[in-house]
Amino acid sequence: MVKHYLSLVKFSHTIFALPFACIGFFLGAAKKGASLQIIMSANMAFKFLLVLVCMVTARSAAMAFNRYLDRSFDALNPRTAIREIPAGILSAESVLWFTIINCICFIIATFFINTLCFYLSPIALFVILFYSYTKRFTALCHLVLGIGLSLAPIGAYLAITGVFDWLPLFFSFAVICWVSGFDIIYALQDEGFDKQYTLHSIPVALGKKNALHVSELLHLVSAVFIIMAGWYGHFFWLYWIACAVFIGMLIYQHRLVKPDDLSKVNIAFMTANGIASVVFGVLVIISLFFQYGW
Repeated sequence: MVKHYLSLVKFSHTIFALPFACIGFFLGAAKKGASLQIIMSANMAFKFLLVLVCMVTARSAAMAFNRYLDRSFDALNPRTAIREIPAGILSAESVLWFTIINCICFIIATFFINTLCFYLSPIALFVILFYSYTKRFTALCHLVLGIGLSLAPIGAYLAITGVFDWLPLFFSFAVICWVSGFDIIYALQDEGFDKQYTLHSIPVALGKKNALHVSELLHLVSAVFIIMAGWYGHFFWLYWIACAVFIGMLIYQHRLVKPDDLSKVNIAFMTANGIASVVFGVLVIISLFFQYGW
């Protein structure tokens, strides 16, 4: 049963935002002037665990709710008819309860982090759950998804510092444009279906060719924010290697997908972005360890 819920929420896709949450966490530790001893302490480890719980439960709630809300459309779409609810593997009611339980766990975790995160938790949940409705009325649904995942770096930063700052916001802005861009690529697969059932997306609104141009523009802006973060944060040289890898993977995924050839969409979506996120996150965190003498 557990594997069905993991499949339902595409647990492996957590890899996209998780490295950015880790970046936000360690940026917060650097801002607080934490030493290596403090970073390795039980208290910090517990807070890091809470951040991970928030990441997993928030994303699981968002994905499960999306599957619950879209179950009738998923049943009609040949590409998604094999998903757990339309295939009869999981009931709609159990998926809704799964969503509610994850929302409760998320709020409880924020309570133990700090007061600010706890007060902001309903807003965060609203954003990530509201995304599931947006495809019904706006082509900007991709941006809403990007905003939802962009909460990862700033949320983790707030978990440590309790205050807002520009540096994690640069990473959040980068995530908005990055996620929106690759979600447009993913949505190319359903352009015909979405048009038939009056669902909204950039590919439906602009066509596949122009949608890819919008995706390219968003990824260009994402690269700019990544560079701005490096400049603003005066990062160690290793950061710029991470930056080059991230931007390189953005370019690579656009070379894979063409308006008349969507056969490599999944490689562009999962492989390229997974590598971009993980390698970038690992190198940036290592860079912080060198930069702050941890």
